[in-house]
This record gives sequence, C-alpha cells and structure tokens, in this order.
Amino acid sequence: MSKKDRFKQAEFAALVGIAGNIALALVKGAAGIMANSRALVADAVHSASDVVGSLAVYVGLKAAKQPPDHDHPYGHGKAESIAAIIVAVLLLLVGVKIGLSSLNAFTLPASPPKLLAIYVILLSIAVKESMFQYKYKLGKKIGSQALIVNAYEHRSDVYSSVAALIGVGAAVLSSYLDIPWLVYGDPLAGLLVSILVAKMAFTLGKEAIHATLDHVLPDEKTAHLRDMILSDPDVLQIGSLYAREHGHYVIVDLKISVHPYLTVEQGHAIGKRVKRQLLQEPTIQDVFVHINPLGEE
Repeated sequence: MSKKDRFKQAEFAALVGIAGNIALALVKGAAGIMANSRALVADAVHSASDVVGSLAVYVGLKAAKQPPDHDHPYGHGKAESIAAIIVAVLLLLVGVKIGLSSLNAFTLPASPPKLLAIYVILLSIAVKESMFQYKYKLGKKIGSQALIVNAYEHRSDVYSSVAALIGVGAAVLSSYLDIPWLVYGDPLAGLLVSILVAKMAFTLGKEAIHATLDHVLPDEKTAHLRDMILSDPDVLQIGSLYAREHGHYVIVDLKISVHPYLTVEQGHAIGKRVKRQLLQEPTIQDVFVHINPLGEE
C-alpha cells in the first residue's frame, strides 16, 4: 500500500468517526433528556468527547503525512502518537466527569427512565461496535497507532452503553417489580462506565507516550534486518542497529564495519547498497549508515 493510499484510508476513517459520533451524541442526548436517563445523558457526553478525539486523530494524520522538511528532517510521523495522547487525555477527563455526575445523582431524588432509553442504547452499541471493528482492523493494517487508540475509544463507548443498558434496564424494572432501590441502577451504571473509561484511557495513554519517546524496535523485530545487512559480502560486522519508530514508519540508524583498506569511495558504495536494500522494507522510511573500518572500537 502506498503512503498516499494509507493516509487516504486513515483520514476517511477519522471522518466517519466524527460524523458517527456527532449523530450518536445528538440522538443519545435528546433521548436521555426525554427518557429521564442520567446514564444515557452521560453516554451522550462520552460520544460528544469522541468527536473531539476523532478530530484530534484527523489533524494528527494530516500533520503526519507531511514530508520531511528543514525543521523536521525525520518527518512528521510522531504527530499520530501525539494525537493518540490527546485522545487518551480526553477519554480520561470524560471518565472523571461521568463519575462525578453519577455520584451526584445518588444525592438527588430518582425516578425510573422511560423505555425509549433502552432502544437508543441498543442502537448505540451496534453502531459503536461496528466503528471499533472497522477502525481497529484498518489501524492494524496500515500501522496507525492514532487510529487504533481512536478505535478503542469507540470500544469504550460500547462498554459505556452496555453498562448504561444494565443500569437503565434495572431502573425501568423498578416500577414494574415494585423494587424502589432498583431505580438507582441508572446512576450506578454511570459510575461503572466512568471507571471503565478511565482505565482504558490510562492504558492507551501509557502506550502512546511510550511510542513517542524514541522507542526502538526490540531485537526480535530487527533480526531479519540484521540478516539482510550481513548478506552483503562486504559487510563484515554490525556495530549497532537502532530502528526507531516515528508513528507509522521506522528510521534506521546503523553502524557497519568493512575491510579497513577499502577506499572512501568503495565504503560509500557499500553504505548506499545497504541503505537501498533496507529501504525495500515497506515500514522503513530512511536509513542512516555509518561506515567503520573493521577492528575500530
């Protein structure tokens, strides 16, 4: 897949997320107010925050596809990781907001929500799970961390809606079964949702930060690169090999040893040959090769 096609698919997925979240936030918000469901209103707030998250991903993808320039010679790939961090922070804030709102609901008089809330929640679960599957598979396919984090943001909304469904269902049944305390299943569901959302935000944010801090690929993921380099008969030894992740692509810093009595021109030709071979890997965007004479520390 070309880089142009990769970004085209990723940007389209982000736009789908924006449109879907706006529609769901409006529907759930209106239905939550009409059906008197705190859990559904909290779920609507969650969907509204997803709009901001999808916008952050879209902007990050737009920045990441820009070619290297004078100020950013390694490219702009980390813009995706930064977008992922922004989404994780937003998700955490939403979790805290939902939790506080749900706790406050226990101090207020409660009344059971209407059946409309259940129908809207079921619709939300179906839509959000479809969006998760679409974005997660595409994110894995094109190697976009921001898209994967955004997919899990949709999955957190699924958890949110499932918890809301259980709570709203219990609250609705309270009037039919004449069990008054079941009415508090609605705010209790909101509290559970907040814990799930905050936990997911912490996990995803931790992964995004790790990727942003010049993370290098482990040895098991660079073994085939070492084999490729050493297959060149003029490369006698690999001094060091660092494959640094920059969002969706990798930058390789390499030191190789050659025969000490080669000319500068011959050594340069070997370096160019090794670089050209490594650039055949679809995830590698650039390679920096340093040539050492064999035996030099």
